[in-house]
Amino acid sequence: MQNSDWAKLFDHTFLKPYATRADMEKLCGEARRYGFAMVAINPVQTALCKQLLRGCDVHVGAAVGFPLGQTTVAAKVFETRDAIANGADEIDYVVGLTALKEKDYDTVREEMRQIVAVCRGHGVISKVIFENCYLTQEEKVALCHIAMEIRPDFIKTSTGFGSGGATVEDVRLMKSIVGDAVKVKAAGGIRDADTCLAMVTAGAERIGTSASVEILTELQKMAPAASG
Repeated sequence: MQNSDWAKLFDHTFLKPYATRADMEKLCGEARRYGFAMVAINPVQTALCKQLLRGCDVHVGAAVGFPLGQTTVAAKVFETRDAIANGADEIDYVVGLTALKEKDYDTVREEMRQIVAVCRGHGVISKVIFENCYLTQEEKVALCHIAMEIRPDFIKTSTGFGSGGATVEDVRLMKSIVGDAVKVKAAGGIRDADTCLAMVTAGAERIGTSASVEILTELQKMAPAASG
């Protein structure tokens, strides 16, 4: 890959609850400078980031139902619409794990269907956060199969706020089920180039991390080895 291609792997992230305008200015400034795919932020920051990124191709990505996913489908749909109205180009929403744990797959499917439909209707990228650290293999597989029915743009390993983050094994499992029909995003605990490359090799096409600048710098130093 070229350096610009590596940069487009990254969703440059700042999801801390104490984010300030200065934090957003720094995040968006770095995203603009390096050409990352997206800034990943809480919905309250959406309009500000859209303003800060005006004139460049870096997307604004809002996290919906974050980080627990424990709001109603209607609330998540409203939050999705509100984020899009404020300028979101991408939506990462957290699956309602209670329904999943109870094998209420109809509710999980309907949640995904409604949110993806709103995104699709507005030309916005949709990503479904599984939070794999809390899931059994059976639950991970079930979510992948539901995603194959609904076809969000991405399925995603983790919020980064759970008890564990992305693993190569989970990325490989998710990719093995969805193939090229749905893309896979790895997020949570990815802090260095070697881990990033392992996720990409396993099938991840986006990397969510707050360490985007450091990882990209490492990848550039590793070139041409990192670029194959």
